Amino acid sequence: MKSTLLNMTAVLFGITLVASAGVGSVNMITVEPIAAAKEAATLAALNEVLPAFDATTTEELTIDDMPITVYTATAGGSVSGYAVQSMTKQGFGGVVRLMVGFTPEGEVVNVNVLEQTETPGLGTKMADEGNVLLASVKGRKLESKKLVDGKLAVTKDGGDVDALTAATISSRAYVDAINRAWMAYKSVATGEAPTDTASGATAAAGQNNEPAAQEGGQNE
Repeated sequence: MKSTLLNMTAVLFGITLVASAGVGSVNMITVEPIAAAKEAATLAALNEVLPAFDATTTEELTIDDMPITVYTATAGGSVSGYAVQSMTKQGFGGVVRLMVGFTPEGEVVNVNVLEQTETPGLGTKMADEGNVLLASVKGRKLESKKLVDGKLAVTKDGGDVDALTAATISSRAYVDAINRAWMAYKSVATGEAPTDTASGATAAAGQNNEPAAQEGGQNE
């Protein structure tokens, strides 16, 4: 067949159509498994931070222009706890996401780190079982802690949350996300309206003017 502009255009169109159909088919095939995997991961995180429950309802909030999700867990029709998927953008590596569990009375049950890109061996220790950050809040009502302007803060900023060694920025980020989770918990559990204000940890970091690259004398 003689090559003409019309023939070349038709062939190109055919190739594009087939490729598009292929991409669309792959997308249709993978959407459900991806959604199922995400749902399973969320359920696993909820089970790690909540007392026993048999159902949850969700409420979406926006605090400091960040999406926060509160899961109200029930067992036998009564509230058994609250889990808050919180986040901060103040990590050394960027975004840190946490799932924080509270009893109905406000005691921290557990904290699960969902996402972090902190420095290996330093900030990544926030995800280690029994790390000092978790130990500072687990099993505690946060209002009983030494607060700075009504919020949690690491010891370097006047609070009593122990920071990870050589990872102050990551520690502040962890505390920042927990403060946001605490605010969201109070909003749903007690009706206290959340406010868009920087956490005590974030504010203190800004006041100290500490360059991220020099934090901890090394990477953090």
